[in-house]
Amino acid sequence: MQLVIAEKPSVAQSIARVIGAGGRKDGYMEGNGYIVSWCIGHLVELAQPDAYFEAWKKWNYESLPMIPEEWQTEVKGETAAQYKVLKGLMHDTRVDSVVCATDVG
Repeated sequence: MQLVIAEKPSVAQSIARVIGAGGRKDGYMEGNGYIVSWCIGHLVELAQPDAYFEAWKKWNYESLPMIPEEWQTEVKGETAAQYKVLKGLMHDTRVDSVVCATDVG
């Protein structure tokens, strides 16, 4: 089964209609050998400076540049539910490939 990930719900609905994935689920559509889901803007973002060091919570010119040894990411609070749906779908044993149908950003 192919998982198709679209940029936003309206695009996912259009794709699902064309490929015959008409079964509505919570956060995705399914049918005809496809699962079609979507992002809602950016689901993940770079962690804020204080996630690395408490001293970076309030910065000054002397603390610049703030370049962590390893970059961290965090799930945005307002998109956490859809992130969880997509993570579950990507780990679904029925899924054998993923199609990125989002924009290049």
